[in-house]
Amino acid sequence: MKNPLFYRFSQFIAFIMGARVFVTLLLTFALYVSTFFLFNQEESLRNFVFDFRVHGIIFCTILSILAGGIINQFYDREKDQITKPFRTRVQNFLKQKYFLYAYIALNIFSLGIAGMISIRVFFFFLIYQFLMWFYSHKLSKLLIINNLTFVSLSLYPFFGMLFYYKTFSVLIFLMSIFIFLMLLIIDVLKDTLTKNADKVFGYFTIPNYFSSTISRTIIVILLILAQICSGLIICKMGLHSIMSYYFAASIFIQIISVFLVLNKARYSKFANLNMLRSWIFIGIISMLANGIHQHYFL
Repeated sequence: MKNPLFYRFSQFIAFIMGARVFVTLLLTFALYVSTFFLFNQEESLRNFVFDFRVHGIIFCTILSILAGGIINQFYDREKDQITKPFRTRVQNFLKQKYFLYAYIALNIFSLGIAGMISIRVFFFFLIYQFLMWFYSHKLSKLLIINNLTFVSLSLYPFFGMLFYYKTFSVLIFLMSIFIFLMLLIIDVLKDTLTKNADKVFGYFTIPNYFSSTISRTIIVILLILAQICSGLIICKMGLHSIMSYYFAASIFIQIISVFLVLNKARYSKFANLNMLRSWIFIGIISMLANGIHQHYFL
């Protein structure tokens, strides 16, 4: 006989993993940090805390990302049974129809809040939700477009806050290119680990469409571009802040990544992927530390 408490707990964990709650929490943290310390150049902390429009936009983003995670796992379910067997087994505790109900509810709730903020915010999230569905339904199987769309959708809320505050500068432009390149590298590296399953289920990715040599060359070129971008950011900022040191260290991380790409062993791909993912998180922490230092200690 099933233990009802254990079964309900398993269903809860299944929903968390299906909606990719942990990824959403990380993106929410990154969105708050970048919004206050990068895009917001004029508001005080007090005004920012009581700016309910900003909190409403970020909350709509959270709901939309959760919905996007659900619809993505719905379309990728067969592939995930091979590439992510443990997560798939856990998600089986909850029927797919409940995931779809949650997907619809989260999107409607998000659009309802967005509509109360403004009509422009409503259409901003309507487009976002449509693109996330269209990516999962069609674009995720198209060569190169899948990587570019995935990264663009990951950054979509950040560009929304950028336009909200109208904070445009060469430095922010260079930082945007840097994070775009780093996320693109991570996404292509991830595809190298699932290329066999991708091929079976009709996902055309760089690793399973091109030869291993060409795939590695593409990743190395992207890493070199990221190094150049890091150098330009340092030239623009100067070496006098925590973020400057982060971008200086990024060059060395990217050099290590090049060597790991050239190493054909499978463990090198795992190590490289986890290193770059960790480095993105360290970047968020660096931005937070840099912002606190500049706002309260200078």
